[in-house]
Amino acid sequence: MKLVSRSAEDTMMQGELFSRDLQPGDVIGLDGDLGTGKTQFVKGVCRGLEVTEVVNSPTFIIVNEYSGHYRHKDIKIYHFDLYRMVTPAELGTLGFEEYIADNSICLIEWPELAEKYLGKTLKKVRFSYGNGENERIIEINH
Repeated sequence: MKLVSRSAEDTMMQGELFSRDLQPGDVIGLDGDLGTGKTQFVKGVCRGLEVTEVVNSPTFIIVNEYSGHYRHKDIKIYHFDLYRMVTPAELGTLGFEEYIADNSICLIEWPELAEKYLGKTLKKVRFSYGNGENERIIEINH
């Protein structure tokens, strides 16, 4: 599915709509150049999962953890930014596999290392620049 976003709020709205199709255990790879809307999309996903905390990019701390709700049950949402990671082995030092659980949803920016580490293809959302300064193309592949 290919979507067009024309603002940061529109990208968040697309994330919120996307959250309706998620379920515990999902691992989503968010791929695209810097500034294409990955974190805004995560903000929308978190809004859809009733996260009340402030959602920020985990660029320097690698992972942010949020508490949300899925069908009236508590759920953990983990938001990774692997931009600064170099090798899949670095993920092992983070205890990465412990985050991937049946009772959580993981959203991973720059997911290539995670795919290598986990040995599987993740569900993907690809972001790219569109026409004009604020337009973004969001491609969802389940």
